[in-house]
Amino acid sequence: MKKLVRFGVSLDHHLLDAFDQHIERRKYTNRSEALRDLIRDNLVGQEWDQNKETVGTITFVYDHHVPDLTSKLTDIQHDYHGKILSGMHVHLDHDHCLEVLVVKGKGSEIRKIADALVTVKGVKHGKLTMTTTGKGLD
Repeated sequence: MKKLVRFGVSLDHHLLDAFDQHIERRKYTNRSEALRDLIRDNLVGQEWDQNKETVGTITFVYDHHVPDLTSKLTDIQHDYHGKILSGMHVHLDHDHCLEVLVVKGKGSEIRKIADALVTVKGVKHGKLTMTTTGKGLD
């Protein structure tokens, strides 16, 4: 069984009130759970900053009528086939498509893939969402 450690935190009452509102909005059962999530989120960010093995998703929306756009996007994905684990393609309407790619690798490599995809002319919006392989997070 994991050892739990209790500790005290001193906060300005306005900051604590804002934190309690956050806890209520997110439906946390207590402050400890919310605080654990904030700490984990920070540690995940550090994994990316330290260029460790990480995972994430690249989500982007594009107009498939833009000449050669789908070909360019496919070529980029083939260039990084070892880092792209899976993809999903959704037709949003007559003109627009959504793609979600699951990626794994060093943080800098994944950022490079995301930048290559979302900066192609015709891509309307794109976002890299970073997470972790889960190793070392309890």
